[in-house]
Amino acid sequence: MTVGLIAAMHLCSAGTAAAGPPLILERTIPLENVRGRIDHMAIDRVGGRLFVAELGNDSVDVVDLQTGKVLHRVNGLKEPQGVAYLADRDVIVVADGGDGSVRFLHAGDLSSLGTAALGNDADNVRTDPYSGQVFVGYGDGGLAILDPATQTKLEDIRLAGHPESFQIDAKTDRVFANVPDAGQIAVIDLKSRRQAAALKTPGLAANFPMALDSAGGRLAVVFRSPAKLALLDAATGTVTASLATCGDADDVFFDGKRDRIYVSCGDGAIDVVQRRPDGLGLVGRVPTSNGARTSLFVPELDRLFVAVRAGWFASKAAILVFRPSP
Repeated sequence: MTVGLIAAMHLCSAGTAAAGPPLILERTIPLENVRGRIDHMAIDRVGGRLFVAELGNDSVDVVDLQTGKVLHRVNGLKEPQGVAYLADRDVIVVADGGDGSVRFLHAGDLSSLGTAALGNDADNVRTDPYSGQVFVGYGDGGLAILDPATQTKLEDIRLAGHPESFQIDAKTDRVFANVPDAGQIAVIDLKSRRQAAALKTPGLAANFPMALDSAGGRLAVVFRSPAKLALLDAATGTVTASLATCGDADDVFFDGKRDRIYVSCGDGAIDVVQRRPDGLGLVGRVPTSNGARTSLFVPELDRLFVAVRAGWFASKAAILVFRPSP
């Protein structure tokens, strides 16, 4: 599906068409001369910049959200996967899957501040809101803790397999990490710096995206086999609700304002799910583009950004900007 078709198909499902779509495509930001898969994104809310990890293009784009233009492109990377923005330092952190490095760049002029070598497959990046330390999942089972001031690795937390999405719960000093190869959700105690528990979900496999509602004590985990969204009690690991969802999911987010969950999938859709007293309900399935797996919901801007890779039929890579409704 081309981006042009998307603009004409704000549709969700037939059952919700009368009420209007739950997500409205506000604009499309083209990413010129970008090939291959696009991975994760990060945002500078104050400066209005979006950072896009272009894995297949070995680059990171800096997008001006006011003008909808690409300001800068960082080339020469090695399959960038994870990206984070440290607002207090005006620093971009990029995790390269190709060589296992984590690069720290000054966001102003994109100059290099330093590089930490993790070995291989550096992936998702998160920052601890209290300590400011940077956490990076990598390799065959590692969660590295990095010091952004010195760009060095402080510590390693060993896991049973490569960590996919993970979330830091500063409220309880825990980290939850999807470890699909081990069929578990790892629970890490930040005080001891060790895995304290492994949550199991029988009948569900390939857990990649994860979101945390720390205030509500809930985890949202999306599985690919079968394609299903599960809500878990973060304290006990009990699955409290589940719902079939779109396929090849790679990102999931809570929308606290509307009590909704957004799931972005590589099969070309975003599922908008409503949390209800009796469980979960699908509000609508909004079409995007094949391969558009990664997204970023920014509650402060009330916008959902979806990364679209370049297609086979001359369609260009782009960022779709959706406004939730109502």
